[in-house]
Amino acid sequence: MNRQRLSLWWFAGTLLFALLSMLVPLPGALEPFKPYWPALFLLYWSLESEDRVSLGLAFAIGLAADVLNGVVLGEQALRLCALVFIALRFRSRLRFFPMWQQTLAVLALLLNDRILLLIVRMLAGGTLPPASWWISPFVGAALWPFLFLLLDDLRARLRIQ
Repeated sequence: MNRQRLSLWWFAGTLLFALLSMLVPLPGALEPFKPYWPALFLLYWSLESEDRVSLGLAFAIGLAADVLNGVVLGEQALRLCALVFIALRFRSRLRFFPMWQQTLAVLALLLNDRILLLIVRMLAGGTLPPASWWISPFVGAALWPFLFLLLDDLRARLRIQ
C-alpha cells in the first residue's frame, strides 16, 4: 500500500473512530465526563493537515454525528463547522503555541461549542441543562495533550504526511 493511500485511510479511520467513540454508552454518573470526540479529532486534523479539513468535511461529519445520535439534524454540523472555522482561521498561531497554551485554546473552543449547543437547544424549546453538563469541555481539554501526542506519534511511526 502506498503512502498516500495509507495516509487517507489513517485520516478517515481516525474520524470514523471519533464518531464511533461518541456512541459508547457510559453509566449515568459518568455521562457528563464524556468528551466530544469528533471535535477533538477534527481539531487535531485542522491543526496538522489544513488541506484535508474543510468546512464541508466538518459539516458532513456533523450530519453523520446527528444521524448516529438521533438529535436535531444540523445541530452538531453547525457546532463542528464553527469549531473548524475558528481552528482554521487561527491555525498558524495555534500550531506553534506551547502545549499548555494550546490546551487552553482547545478549552476555549470546546466551551464555545457548548455555548452554541446551549443556544440551539434553547431555541428548540429545551430546558436549561444541569451544572454537570459543563464538565465535558474541561475533560476534553485535559485529554487534548495526550490525544495530540498519541496521534502525532502514530502518524510519525506510520510516516504519514
